[in-house]
Amino acid sequence: MKINLKFLLLLLTTSAAQANSVTGVPSFVVECPGKFLVQADQDGPVLINNKEAETKAINDRRFEAKGSGITLSIVLADDDSVTVTSIGKAPNGVCESVDD
Repeated sequence: MKINLKFLLLLLTTSAAQANSVTGVPSFVVECPGKFLVQADQDGPVLINNKEAETKAINDRRFEAKGSGITLSIVLADDDSVTVTSIGKAPNGVCESVDD
């Protein structure tokens, strides 16, 4: 019984850690209107001001991330460039790429 409980706990922990990982999310760092920073590693998660956002795939090249009162539209173009737009409590608009 102890082994089953340990396995179940491990399974739940692993699932929670990958809850906001979405296959296909591109890697990017942008600053959006209202001066908030958005970043993502390949396949997520998406972070808004260092807080993990709830992310979902619309299709293979479009994603939506929500968090901190902001909704982001993330679009991966055919040339693999990324466009991020924001709506919500901050001013709406197109986010600008941040150089590392």
